[in-house]
Amino acid sequence: MRRQRKLPAPQTARPPGVQPCSLSHSPMKQLTVTIPQKSVIIGSGIGLADTSPTRFRGLMGKKSLEAGSGILIRPSSGVHTMFMRIPIDVVGLDREMRVVKLWPRMRPWRVTSISLRVQNVLELAAGQIDRCGIETGDQLAVAEIA
Repeated sequence: MRRQRKLPAPQTARPPGVQPCSLSHSPMKQLTVTIPQKSVIIGSGIGLADTSPTRFRGLMGKKSLEAGSGILIRPSSGVHTMFMRIPIDVVGLDREMRVVKLWPRMRPWRVTSISLRVQNVLELAAGQIDRCGIETGDQLAVAEIA
């Protein structure tokens, strides 16, 4: 007959200064995105999705998106709007943050084409491409909000 080994009881207290590892809602870095050549501010409430959990979550489940807000997904060569409730404008950017592709007013449950030129994707409120005059070839500038 085998003797069963007794396992140690799980620890409930954490040592001081140790935080639990979590994929939950850690706040995204906030960015301001501009087109300096046109003196246009695209948004000053742009979240940076540069980790697997933040890229996965993206804008899914959002009920609304105000002008000037959105998300910069880095890296990404295309996006989908599955499980989204609102249409969005999608801007495809190369490594240097130059606009290479535009998908205006993309409705929920759609998928962009995949482009090898697109390295980053900027998701904005629907109509923001037109309001800001964003065009293919525009050079965007990104600054982190402190």
